[in-house]
Amino acid sequence: MFHAKKALCAAGLCAASLSAAQAATDIQWWYSQTGAISDRVLELADQFNKSQSDYRIIATYKGGYDEAMAAAIAAFRAGNAPNILQVFEVGTATMMYARGAVVPVSDLMKKAGESFDPSVYVPAVAGYYTSARGEMQSLPFNASTTVFYYNRDKFAKAGLDPEKPPVTWQDVVSAAAKLKASGERCAYTTGWQSWVHLESFSAWHNVEFASKGNGLGGLDTRLKFNSPLHVRHVENLANWARQGYFTYGGRKSEPDAKFYSGECAMLTSSSATYANIAKNARFRFAVAALPYYSDVPGAPQNTVLGGASLWAMSGKSASENRGVARFFKFLSQPEVQAKWHQDTNYLPTTKVAYELTSKSGFYQNNPGTDIAVQQMIVKTTDKSRGIRLGNFVQIRNIIDEELENVWSGKKTAKDALDAAVKRGDEQLARFEKANR
Repeated sequence: MFHAKKALCAAGLCAASLSAAQAATDIQWWYSQTGAISDRVLELADQFNKSQSDYRIIATYKGGYDEAMAAAIAAFRAGNAPNILQVFEVGTATMMYARGAVVPVSDLMKKAGESFDPSVYVPAVAGYYTSARGEMQSLPFNASTTVFYYNRDKFAKAGLDPEKPPVTWQDVVSAAAKLKASGERCAYTTGWQSWVHLESFSAWHNVEFASKGNGLGGLDTRLKFNSPLHVRHVENLANWARQGYFTYGGRKSEPDAKFYSGECAMLTSSSATYANIAKNARFRFAVAALPYYSDVPGAPQNTVLGGASLWAMSGKSASENRGVARFFKFLSQPEVQAKWHQDTNYLPTTKVAYELTSKSGFYQNNPGTDIAVQQMIVKTTDKSRGIRLGNFVQIRNIIDEELENVWSGKKTAKDALDAAVKRGDEQLARFEKANR
C-alpha cells in the first residue's frame, strides 16, 4: 500500500487526488428532528451533496429545539457555531434581536449572488420570518400547524362514525365519553399543550394571545391568554381529565407515541406528526381540523404557524456562506419543497410547491393531508397572524408548569393562567429592556 502511494505521488497524481478530496467545503447544519422526519432531513442533505461537489452539508442532530438553540448560543460565544441552525418558531424573536449572531437570509443570498424572491413563499409563512423593515430573516423550512388525529378503528368499535370526526370541542368530549364506555383507557391526549391549547386556540377563535398583534407590532407586548374563553377551555380540559376523557402525556411531542401505538384514540398535535403516525400506526387513522367552540363568534379563523426555520450564523467565511446560500436555494426548489411536504406533512412553504402537490393528486390519494394547508391559507387578522414574543422559550416553559399545576389539581384554571400571564409578562419586560 505504501509503495503504491509513493508511485502515485511520483506520477503527480497524489496532490491531485488530495486536492479533489479536500475541494468540498463543509457546511455544518444542526437540526432537531427525530424519527421518520430525521430520516428525511438526512436524505435532503445527501441529495444536495450528490447534486454538486463544491459543498458538503453535514447534518447533525443536536437534541430538541430548545436544547439545540442553547447549544448554538454557547457555541457562538465560543466561536464555533454551526453554519446553519434550525430554530423553532418560539425562538424567532430572540434570533431576530441576536445582534451580530446571524446573517439575515435576504442579505446572505444577495451577497452570494443567488436569486431570492420572498414573494414565492406562502404569505402567512414568509410574514412570520420577516422583520418590520420587510427583510426576510430566516429561511422557512419545516412549517407546521396544529391538527386533530383520530383512530378510525376505535371510533367504529365505540359506535362512532369513523367518517365523521369531531368538529367542536363539545363533539370531542361526547366522543371521549363513548370511547371510554367502550373500554378505552385513553380517549384523548395532546402534544405541545401550550401551542395547541393556548397559542393556536387563540388564533383559531380569533382572540388575543398577547397585545400588539401578538407581539408582531412591538416589543412592549403583554400576555392576554387569561381571558374568560381561555379559562373556560382549560377548566374543561381539567374536568375531562378528572372524568377520564383527557390524559396528559407530556409537554412536547411525547404524547404522539400514545396515539400511534394505539394507546390513545384521539390526539391534537403538529401536522408533521403525520409522518410518524403513517410509519408506526397499525390501524386506520384520519386527520381533521382542530376542534373549536361553536358559540364563539368568528371561530374558526386560522391556526398559527409552528415548526421551524433555518438561520445562517455569522462569523463564517465567504466560501461557507456561499455554500449555505446554495443549499438554501436547493431547499427552495419547487420539486424539493413538494416532496418534503408530501413526505412529512409539513406545510408547503412556497405557493408553487402547493400547486405541484395539488395537481399531482396527492391530496386526493391521501385524504386529510391538505387539512393543515386549508387551516392556514385563509386571510388572517391582527389576532391570528402569528405570535412572535421575546423570551418565548421561557414563557412556554412557564405555561407548561402552570398547566401541569391544573392537571395535577394544585391550581384552578384561572389561578394558573393568571400566574402564567404575570410570570410571562416579567419575561417580556426583561426582553424589552434588553433590546430597546
